[in-house]
Amino acid sequence: MAEQLPLSIRLRDHATFENFLIAENPQLVSTLQAAAVPNEEDTTPLYLWGVVGSGKTHLMQAACHRAAAGEGGAVYLPLREFETFTPALLEGMESLALVCLDDIEAIAGQQAWEEALFHLYNRMQSSGAQLVVSANTAPQGLRLSLPDLITRLGWGLVFQLNELNDALKMEALQARAQAIGMILSDEVARYLFSRTRRDMHSLFSLLEALDHATLVAQRRLTIPFLKEFLAQGVSS
Repeated sequence: MAEQLPLSIRLRDHATFENFLIAENPQLVSTLQAAAVPNEEDTTPLYLWGVVGSGKTHLMQAACHRAAAGEGGAVYLPLREFETFTPALLEGMESLALVCLDDIEAIAGQQAWEEALFHLYNRMQSSGAQLVVSANTAPQGLRLSLPDLITRLGWGLVFQLNELNDALKMEALQARAQAIGMILSDEVARYLFSRTRRDMHSLFSLLEALDHATLVAQRRLTIPFLKEFLAQGVSS
């Protein structure tokens, strides 16, 4: 590759298929799981879209975790951070088995990036590599200045990631808490939900902060502790 990936880009350890609550997205998850296993006979590009916090990043990183265990290599690139590197980073990525590009709406209007992604798409189709991209809208809703790129992105399989309802979000949050050794009671979970942002990214980030805080304080996660924690503005 012409340019090395920034060292700051790391896959989250907990971003696995096993840690994702499938709920109303079974076909999407099964398709992405299959895409994580290189198969040159079927490398149809995948396009995932949904609101912030719906799980796009988690699933893409889960695919990279699984693909990295095989042959060919995989890379996850958050395009919302495009200003920290250059379009030259995309050169040579077609040699990898799996390439996941997150938040492509971030490069809308960036001509050099749009052209680089357009050429990468074509090279990956020729090389038989698997491309997965995500955005906050369907392909036709992207404000890209390169019409041919919008067309290409709509050629593959397009999936809308359905957001979890509050009950399923609570179930996912409690499952994550259990996985990291925390006890998150229904009562504490309901209190937390009534006073914080409810997208899964914010909820999981808050849970990690609470895990650290309870360990430092050597206290259980109770409503009184949560009140103190939130009063300190840690969740903002």
